[in-house]
Amino acid sequence: MYSRRSFNAMLTATAVSALAPQALPAQSVPRAKNVVLVHGLYADGSSWLEVIAHLQRAGLRATAVQNPLRSIAEDAAAVRRALALQDGPTVLAGHSFAGTLISEAGTHPNVSALVYVAARAPDAGEDFGALAARFPKPPASAGVVKADGFFWLNEEAFLRDFAGDLEPAKARALYAVQAAGADALLSDRTTVAAWRSRPCWYQVSTEDRTINPELERFLAQRMKATTIELKSSHVSLLSHPREIADLIRAAAGQAA
Repeated sequence: MYSRRSFNAMLTATAVSALAPQALPAQSVPRAKNVVLVHGLYADGSSWLEVIAHLQRAGLRATAVQNPLRSIAEDAAAVRRALALQDGPTVLAGHSFAGTLISEAGTHPNVSALVYVAARAPDAGEDFGALAARFPKPPASAGVVKADGFFWLNEEAFLRDFAGDLEPAKARALYAVQAAGADALLSDRTTVAAWRSRPCWYQVSTEDRTINPELERFLAQRMKATTIELKSSHVSLLSHPREIADLIRAAAGQAA
């Protein structure tokens, strides 16, 4: 796994270059032709569109789950339904809260590898809120709005703290398709940690204002993931789609 110091040496002050899959440490994984992508809170499946374009050009079959954001059990069931439709080894990737879901559903027999994109990654039964509280509270938390059993981000926090490195027009379009999450998601716990039994890749967003970057580094190190860092907001899958696609390709056993 790359250390934080080695990745910082690869970064420039203004941008992060694409990291080719062959530059990453090799892990022994079956070559996969399928990818299932899971979105997190404050988003929907369209957040993966630019990554999907890169994956399809690389010959991979990509499926984005429309995550209902109701409970871990219901959301993980949606992921498993998508996995059951795959015809062989499949990379399962999750952004943000969806890291919880791929941890829960990732023991499915079709899953050959897991990719966490600025994502949560709880252990089985872990109180993730208590774990996150050990790190400085991210600014986006102040923008959470709750009503009628659901929660979402207000527009100011969304544009500044969730999607801060996107062009304003693009960020506002993403805000327009924001899905509200059910309050149950805040207290639900996983029953399994698939990252303990599957090869893992993790992308840390160094400018993240939704999940603390140090928490992301902790999670990546705990799962012994092959790790990259990008100078990105929380939505690295939109601001750095090529790099995220390359990370997924590496997990699929592809070389650039």
